[in-house]
Amino acid sequence: MVKRIRILGAPLDCVNMAEAVGQVEVMMASGNINSIIALNPEKVIKAQQDSRLLNWLNNASLVIPDGIGVVVATKWLHKIKIERVPGSELMPEICRLAAQKGYKIFLYGGKPDTVEKAVNELNKNYPGLQITGYQHGYLSEDQMPALIDRINHSQASILFVALGSPKQELWIERFSGKLNNIRVCQGVGGTFDVIAGTVKRAPKLFISINCEWLYRLLSQPSRLFRQKALPIFVFKIIMARVSG
Repeated sequence: MVKRIRILGAPLDCVNMAEAVGQVEVMMASGNINSIIALNPEKVIKAQQDSRLLNWLNNASLVIPDGIGVVVATKWLHKIKIERVPGSELMPEICRLAAQKGYKIFLYGGKPDTVEKAVNELNKNYPGLQITGYQHGYLSEDQMPALIDRINHSQASILFVALGSPKQELWIERFSGKLNNIRVCQGVGGTFDVIAGTVKRAPKLFISINCEWLYRLLSQPSRLFRQKALPIFVFKIIMARVSG
């Protein structure tokens, strides 16, 4: 049984990578759609301000500890030692499982050339993987019904949505009831870019010392505005620790 805790009101499941993949297998055996969301400090702060996002987090089947901030907060506030489960690493592991088990997948989001490159890379890296459809993320509102029909007709049981947060979470919340065959739906942010090679992950040194966020900030200064949530998160965690 996965232990679920709360970080400043946001839910978090205490899983490692192997346990997360194991939960995906459980989801695939269910008769319902199951959502996976990655939690980081930015999303925790957003959830405090956005009741729809918090509601979606509460209803998610699996909330993985994506950011080092929530890993540290879990140890500080709950005395539970966990490790990061980056969404950008979980998606490839799910694809590996899908290739082994014969699960069909659909990719939605990203730029047109990015999602095509991601599909090619996934097919190359995971022989036997059945990608039965993909669609870039630049669709208008009136194109959504056709997209839902395409996903349903693809017979895919796993859907990856790369629209950025919280847009992807809200899209999943809105349309999950219309996805007939999907059993696992993961919001993956910029993971298509990483797989396609258009955006590079941090060097292993940064990853090993849990400073991948710093590398992204240094390589993309435009992220500075988004990172303003980090000091707010740290302050609130300290206050929660002090108050017990």
